[in-house]
Amino acid sequence: MTFIDYIIVVIYLISMVAVGFFFQRQASKGIDSYFLGNRGLPWWALGASGMSSNLDISGTMINIAFIYALGAMGIFIEIRGGIVLIMAFLMVFMGKWNRRSNAMTMAEWMKLRFGEGLEGKLARILSAVSVLISSIAIVTYFAVGAGKFIGEFLGFPEMLGLPPRFWAAALMIGLAMIYTVASGLYGVVWTDVFQGILIFGTIITICIIAITQFSLPEQFMISVPLREGGYLTMETTRNAWTNIWPQWRLNLPESTAYSIYNLFGITILFYLFKTVVEGSGGTSGYMIQRFFASRNDREAGLLSLFWITLLSLRWPFVAAIAIMGIVFGANSGQVIQDPETVLPIVINQLVPIGLKGLLVAGLMAAAMSTFDSVVNAGASYWVKDIYQTFIRPDASDKQLMLHSRWATIIIVGTGLFFTLKIETINEIWGWIQMSILSGLIIPLLIRWYWWRLNGYGFAIGTFAGMMAAIFQKFVFPDWPEYFIFSFVAIVSFLGTILATLMTRPTNEEILLNFYTITRPFGFWGPVKKQIAQNKLDQIKGENRRDIIALFFAVPWQMVLFMTIMMIVMQRMDIFGYLLGALAVLSTGLYWFWYRHLSTEEKTTQTSSQLD
Repeated sequence: MTFIDYIIVVIYLISMVAVGFFFQRQASKGIDSYFLGNRGLPWWALGASGMSSNLDISGTMINIAFIYALGAMGIFIEIRGGIVLIMAFLMVFMGKWNRRSNAMTMAEWMKLRFGEGLEGKLARILSAVSVLISSIAIVTYFAVGAGKFIGEFLGFPEMLGLPPRFWAAALMIGLAMIYTVASGLYGVVWTDVFQGILIFGTIITICIIAITQFSLPEQFMISVPLREGGYLTMETTRNAWTNIWPQWRLNLPESTAYSIYNLFGITILFYLFKTVVEGSGGTSGYMIQRFFASRNDREAGLLSLFWITLLSLRWPFVAAIAIMGIVFGANSGQVIQDPETVLPIVINQLVPIGLKGLLVAGLMAAAMSTFDSVVNAGASYWVKDIYQTFIRPDASDKQLMLHSRWATIIIVGTGLFFTLKIETINEIWGWIQMSILSGLIIPLLIRWYWWRLNGYGFAIGTFAGMMAAIFQKFVFPDWPEYFIFSFVAIVSFLGTILATLMTRPTNEEILLNFYTITRPFGFWGPVKKQIAQNKLDQIKGENRRDIIALFFAVPWQMVLFMTIMMIVMQRMDIFGYLLGALAVLSTGLYWFWYRHLSTEEKTTQTSSQLD
């Protein structure tokens, strides 16, 4: 980079820290301010912040790697997590269900579902511990990608026996930690909004450059990584590479690392199944924090819609960078070997002075916005659900704020340490998505839909799943993804069901209060019998609309992302078909979901209001 590029990056970094300190006073009023912004943040800011948080460097590099190596069809692999398809579930019903609990964290939500007795406390502490472990793993994942990316531009030397990528990651997350520690969710959201504007500008600029200055040749070479190290160069055609219609089977050599996706149709169905299970169970951490911070049901829905719409811009950017990388290889005669390095190489080689600094700053913004959200949400579980609940119930606001900041620092330090043990982004991302989150997915699912699940079942199922994930990582690290997911999910399922059936059901009054406040669908027969028929009919009507809307929302999100990506790939024939499908799905989503959004200003309810 040139002096001008460095100046742009430095100005950006100083601005982020300044914004964080600007909101320090508001965030310091108490932990409700620090972690939820006093539930006064506007829905559009929460939605923009969510989009910025999802647009991380590590995930972007992985997405570009799949598109670069596999073509447009590579988008389907990221149904496993990169497309964030669970947003469709959060938009239609899961967001408002969580918002109605008035909880600060998913762990605190356990008090509403299982009560404040022993079972509720066990569920709460296991939930908090699992989210803390997940937060550390996600920080590690982000740090690995950030280290690879920033290390390419800033040229850190090896110091104290630690690799350059460690110091590059330490610089970025250290700066993000400063404003996160200072201003909590206020700083996270408003810096994310600022960063979102910067990200949006860089995306539009790169897409215009790719469309106007880079044309794919009819035939060209791409590269895929080998299992045992090294890379294999392969030839493909423009039509094949830009064809987004998925094939049932790929024909990659078995020696390549991506050959695990050769059964492509089965892989997609498996990822879709995982998404349905995960989306129907909800999520935790920074994503659900945005819904806990929303004002009411309507704004929970609107922030989701805005979040998804903004997030769709990620995919034309991914396609643009992949195209530029391919053209660079074709023109220079030097095919980019490592798909995970396409992004930094394109920026270094093809982006002009000034714009390069802006783009690096924009991608640093993407990394920092994800990182700050994860650590702020993760710290809330220590402060609210462990320290205040079990260690110091009488802690003062000053003590709680001090622990909030120290928890943030410790999560960051631990995640940064583990970057020394991870070599590739895909390695840690695959483990997070297919193993560690699989240990949570079954208890999180069952808690909404089966009245009989109690806190003991949730706690034991979560513990069994987390132990299975850690066992798999250290004993069988080379298992294929579908086997990892199945193993961890089955262990968690057995722990959940056996522990539930061997212990007493949750108190009826607690179940009735939970059901009438959140109003989920599922197997709630004994509880429904205690509700007046007219109120029960209202709940059933809402549930029926939400289920129908979901069948429009999931394909709508997927088609939206693919439609915009086809513009950059200049496949207007496919774009036309997708645009027609998007119009039909949008009409259905409006009819069954949007026009039924609640107009209530407040959604704080008690069971007595629905008797």
